[in-house]
Amino acid sequence: MTDVTSPVTLADLHNRFTPDDTISLLIHAASKAGKSTLTSTAPLPILVIDAEGGWRFIRSIGFKGAQLRKQHWDPMQGPPPRYDGTWDVCIVTVRKWNTLIQTYGWLTQAPHDFVSIVFDSITEAQRRCKQNLVGTDAMKIQHWGQLLTLMDSLIRDFRDLVLLPSTSVRCVIFIAETTMDEGKWRPSMQGQIKRALPYWVDICGYLYVDQEVDTDGQPTVKVRRMLVTPHNLFEAGERVQGVLGDVVNDPSVSTMMDTIFGSRTIQASLKEVTS
Repeated sequence: MTDVTSPVTLADLHNRFTPDDTISLLIHAASKAGKSTLTSTAPLPILVIDAEGGWRFIRSIGFKGAQLRKQHWDPMQGPPPRYDGTWDVCIVTVRKWNTLIQTYGWLTQAPHDFVSIVFDSITEAQRRCKQNLVGTDAMKIQHWGQLLTLMDSLIRDFRDLVLLPSTSVRCVIFIAETTMDEGKWRPSMQGQIKRALPYWVDICGYLYVDQEVDTDGQPTVKVRRMLVTPHNLFEAGERVQGVLGDVVNDPSVSTMMDTIFGSRTIQASLKEVTS
């Protein structure tokens, strides 16, 4: 009996999770807590909508995983690239609001192979929306209403990509900055949307860096954890019936999905051959 590794095909990637195994996540955290790195653990291939430019520093799956191969896509120039086995992550760099609208349009009208979609971040996307509405001028009352409507529609539309017929999308992740508001750390968004946003997703998690003791008993080992249950000081919650526990240690999106939906290994990646 000999084990050999076979190439992982697009069908293998798509079959890891069934059309019913879909999830939406909202992750908020302080600056440099590892939000973007966490999203790199989502099922491949990934589309990253990069409004902050942070993905130019993401080189691997998580902090210690395999190297990620990147592809860039300009939705203003044409449809998304099809997966050909030469890349793992496709990145859209967002400088203008219209880029977000065009990206969504292509995802609903053109064939693609993305399993995960990462929106990094909706906080920055809202700033792009404001800039599109008023430029450098001050916001007026009517503009705040327009901002809410546009962001509400954008976030819900991307979230619902998992519901399209014959879609390959299984996971949609929204990243947000965090801010203290009325005694609680919440996703950083302006206007009424910051209160409604956590209710729109399956999991709202607060990511933070904690410390564990080393062999000398000193708290020097940094670990990342994500709170996923309601807390008095942090906006968090889930609708997956508590299968993740209160806090996810060293979180991985793919591992969380395996826990929620039941582990499904990629069968073609490892085969037994009888010699």
